[in-house]
Amino acid sequence: MKLSQFTFELPPNLIAKDPTPVRHESKMMVLNRKDKTIEHKKFEDLLDILDDGDVMVINNTKVFPARLFGNKEKTGAKIEVFMLRELNAELRLWDVLVDPARKIRVGNKLYFGDDDLVAEVVDNTTSRGRTIRFLFDGSKEEFNNIIKKLGETPIPKYIDRPVKPEDSERYQTIFATEEGAVAPPTAGLHFSRELMMRLDIKGINITEVTLHLGLGTFRNVEVEDLTKHKMDSESYSISEHTANLVNKAKDDKKRVVAIGSSVMRALESSVSSTGYLNPSSGWTDKFLFPPHDFSIANTFVTNFHSPESTLLMLTAAFADYDFVMKAYQEAIKKKYRFQCYGDALLIL
Repeated sequence: MKLSQFTFELPPNLIAKDPTPVRHESKMMVLNRKDKTIEHKKFEDLLDILDDGDVMVINNTKVFPARLFGNKEKTGAKIEVFMLRELNAELRLWDVLVDPARKIRVGNKLYFGDDDLVAEVVDNTTSRGRTIRFLFDGSKEEFNNIIKKLGETPIPKYIDRPVKPEDSERYQTIFATEEGAVAPPTAGLHFSRELMMRLDIKGINITEVTLHLGLGTFRNVEVEDLTKHKMDSESYSISEHTANLVNKAKDDKKRVVAIGSSVMRALESSVSSTGYLNPSSGWTDKFLFPPHDFSIANTFVTNFHSPESTLLMLTAAFADYDFVMKAYQEAIKKKYRFQCYGDALLIL
């Protein structure tokens, strides 16, 4: 498939700038792959759709305050540093994005807060990317605390508004425990504690994987031939407990529900030769686009994504390209909200 096949006109007013007041009250479009039907519901209706014994797989990754604002040495020029991933904990080496990138060179020192934190640029990796070393002698806990003190919740630039105090909670799932992501698994943002409790009471087996989302998932695809696109690697972990639950559900012909693209990528990155889920951990650069035969999940919850995004391509791979593009036009017509704070799409 080609990049141009995933182009559509997204009205700017449909890009959600704020979450719904109550998490589970987002709208939810339901696609039935077998019958090719489209229904319009609320996210809390998921409770009526799933059955006792179904397994729901969530991503427990936690967003850290990855956006830092500081100044360049000597000139005092303002710079923004977006922390992408830790390369070496002992040396405090991090991959980052710097804006404006053109002003930063190897050897430059960067100052954050009231000089509470200093970093040195040690490598220019791409036109925008850098590797920096934080010059900090304290413990890892002390370093994390200072990042939390100085950092800002990294809501996407497309939201186009100042960060609000409530973003620190709402740009995070309620089940986020494993810190390391720069963006949340957005399909998970629709779950409230009340809904999770009701799903548990109904007999839905809820289990976790970890996949720390970097910016690679959201990076623009710049090649027309999708087979030439390379995803950035992201770390993931799948426990033996999760693998056993998922594999039993497969044997029992129950639903295995992937909550979000990050979960789907983790599951599809750890498939045995017999089509079952392996417990594993490591790095994945799995790029899922049509055509793809999915081995693990048979039900998928995701959000409505931007044109030409790898997230849209994954959705089309799971539900059929023509059906998804038709559903997206319906979503625009019905004024569904798009992107991270937007509405949900359930594919059965």
